[in-house]
Amino acid sequence: MSALRSVIDFAIGDAQAEKAVPPTGFTVRLTVFSAAAMAFLVVFALALSLAAGRLADRWGDELARSATVRISAPVEQMAAQTEAALNVLSTTEGVENARALSIDEQRDLLAPWFGSELPLDALPLPQMIEVIETAQGFDGDGLRLRLSGEVPGAVLDNHASWRVPLVSAASSLRMLGWISIILIALATGAMITLAANAALAANAQVIAVMRLVGARDSYIAQAFMRRFTLRALTGAAVGTVLGGVALLFLPSASEEGGFLTGLGLQGGHWLLLLLIPILAAAVAFLATRLAARNTLRSLT
Repeated sequence: MSALRSVIDFAIGDAQAEKAVPPTGFTVRLTVFSAAAMAFLVVFALALSLAAGRLADRWGDELARSATVRISAPVEQMAAQTEAALNVLSTTEGVENARALSIDEQRDLLAPWFGSELPLDALPLPQMIEVIETAQGFDGDGLRLRLSGEVPGAVLDNHASWRVPLVSAASSLRMLGWISIILIALATGAMITLAANAALAANAQVIAVMRLVGARDSYIAQAFMRRFTLRALTGAAVGTVLGGVALLFLPSASEEGGFLTGLGLQGGHWLLLLLIPILAAAVAFLATRLAARNTLRSLT
């Protein structure tokens, strides 16, 4: 109850003490603007980090259990080698399903690079076979030996050579997003500290008078902490709303767009935006407290 009472008293404030805090001026604009701008950036850093996390999970889940068999053979042998490869795969332990991709499916795979009108019938393209593993997986080395003996034109690719770097890159991007949020919080604290120091120094005479009538430094500091905390809360709320609206205009997730789409927030992640103004207020509270303690000590 005492903690709740302290929060209520802090929110209500003291009109006499807050006379020492300038209600207008560049420190007010600096605090509100910096909090709004930083909150706006945090929205996008958060969205980027969460999107990168979803991408890493999707790549890890989808590609970990998939493989591809590529068959390069003369046209007259393509059907026979494809059938032989499918027979090998159907009798391989750890293979859940294997199927040859149709011409239309291969055209869809090549469309992002060569366009949708690519005449595949006239090109000597290899036949692709999609392989889905069971939870236990298969012996890649053993399967390669069987394919090399029974299907000379077959090449097995379990995607490991490029899946791992992609997942690692997405995970690094997620970490970069969180690091960016931390740096933005530190920059916000630095800006509010400068603004609080300037406000305290500009009102040195008022603070001196308050001390003469018996006001303690903690009483004076409380007024500055309350004002700057509420200003940061207001600015961050505005910046968060603007950032959330901007996210709504980003392209939605689609297979065609790949990583360039789906960068917004999804589902319950939108609730995380409610924490941004609260965290901004907490940063402002701590920064102003530090500034007030140091500046009031120097004004003694």
